[in-house]
Amino acid sequence: MTENELRRGRVEVAPRAIATIAGRAVLECYGVVGMSAKTLRDGLAVLLQRENPYRGVEVRFADHYRIVIDLYVIIEYGVRVCVVADNIMENVKFALEKALGLPVVQVNVHVQGLHVSDRD
Repeated sequence: MTENELRRGRVEVAPRAIATIAGRAVLECYGVVGMSAKTLRDGLAVLLQRENPYRGVEVRFADHYRIVIDLYVIIEYGVRVCVVADNIMENVKFALEKALGLPVVQVNVHVQGLHVSDRD
């Protein structure tokens, strides 16, 4: 512990809180239908409920203060996957660094499926 930590105390942020911030940032991105589970069920991605934005997000730490995020998403069929993925990476990195003041060293986007809208 540093002398500064002894005087001021420590702040700990739970990985679930970090995942919630990241999940909300993902859901704001154009082309994103929702989050998915990490594992596929019979080769199909399961769309998770929007009420739990932390689901579909995996948080890891490189060293003690550098954040690595894995996101499992379903995007809309017809959008450019690479453009949506880049937008997700930038939005999540910005949201986390702004909220936490910690560096996000890696944001990995795993596109688990494409959603085809019902078009009448």
